[in-house]
Amino acid sequence: MAGLNKKTVDDINVKGKRVLVRCDFNVPLKDGKITDENRLVAALPTIKKLINDGGKVILCSHLGKIKTEADKPSKTLAPVAVRLSELLGKKVTFAADPEVVGPNARAAVAAMQDGDVVLLENTRYRAEETKNGDEFSKDLASLADVYVNDAFGSAHRAHCSTVGVTKYIKGDCVVGYLMQKEIKFLGQAVENPVRPFVAILGGAKVADKLNVISNLLEKCDTLIIGGGMAFTFVKAQGHEIGKSLCDDTKLDYCKEMIAKADQLGKKLLLPVDAVVTDHFPDPIDAPIDTEVVDIDKIPADKMGMDIGPKTQALYADAAKNAKTVVWNGPMGVFENPTLAAGTKAVAKALAETDAVTIIGGGDSAAAVNQLGYGDKMTHISTGGGASLEFLEGKELPGVAAVDDKE
Repeated sequence: MAGLNKKTVDDINVKGKRVLVRCDFNVPLKDGKITDENRLVAALPTIKKLINDGGKVILCSHLGKIKTEADKPSKTLAPVAVRLSELLGKKVTFAADPEVVGPNARAAVAAMQDGDVVLLENTRYRAEETKNGDEFSKDLASLADVYVNDAFGSAHRAHCSTVGVTKYIKGDCVVGYLMQKEIKFLGQAVENPVRPFVAILGGAKVADKLNVISNLLEKCDTLIIGGGMAFTFVKAQGHEIGKSLCDDTKLDYCKEMIAKADQLGKKLLLPVDAVVTDHFPDPIDAPIDTEVVDIDKIPADKMGMDIGPKTQALYADAAKNAKTVVWNGPMGVFENPTLAAGTKAVAKALAETDAVTIIGGGDSAAAVNQLGYGDKMTHISTGGGASLEFLEGKELPGVAAVDDKE
């Protein structure tokens, strides 16, 4: 698996050196306050290591999407600098610069002593960040002697701060502890899992998971499908699915995957019953009337919104006997308390197993944390899109760009 032999922060000496660290500080903000600081906490081990080793630590990250100038004030990293200072117990100097690497950033870096920390402004303030433009890559590289990528959540994107900058840094380019942990858990799960290996995929759309389904079928012993995307499979089996979510353009693909599982001798588990409603809840957490029906008895005017109790038991049973489990995507509309039972049942089964349990970021990570099972999982990935691409077997540009071990 690409990435398992990358140089890490433990392989370099940063004393007295300027270290540019790409973190993932893409945190949710409400009225300028951080509402979930998991990503900040996840970045601390690498930052502390570099401070303790006497590096001059320059942090950078993107935050949200910036489409126009008007988006910028609400997407500043200033609140992150404040909270990081508290978490680290030392001042994090915020270099407010509209061009990210401008006079304020250069002055702040020039004034650094060993062990100091500076945070640059949101890298997406520069339009060329997402286009991996040379000029911004050179600007970022000009601030530092060494580069550390610890932003797994952005590793699937070839941007200036994740890939371009590595071409112009004169010293080492390595991964941080968070990136190392992600590569280790996800890489090992896919390439060399302790068996039985069970993969659980959910979420709304089959289209988002096409390559993952195909790749994981080759690697795992049992593949479990839930969430909205299950109904395209159910229809492919020849059942009526009422008004349930379905991607008719992917029916043949689902048939192929059912056949592929059969050829490879893999278990493919699909729902045997479903929780149905006559409309989508609005707002999403509104009270809603539901009924449970067998999967081949979905009424024409109803839509499937969660896996039913028989399916919950079937999936929980498969998870209980596993030694490695990878889970990506909820089993139903988990944001609604009435429709969260399927996702909760899977989370509970994983919490109670002694298997290595890996949650592939995004909604599944949110669900596991929300349901109170986060601390029972072996590893919760910090990257939704990145962990999906990793599970597809793709090489991630941000991982490929850093140095290999000698």
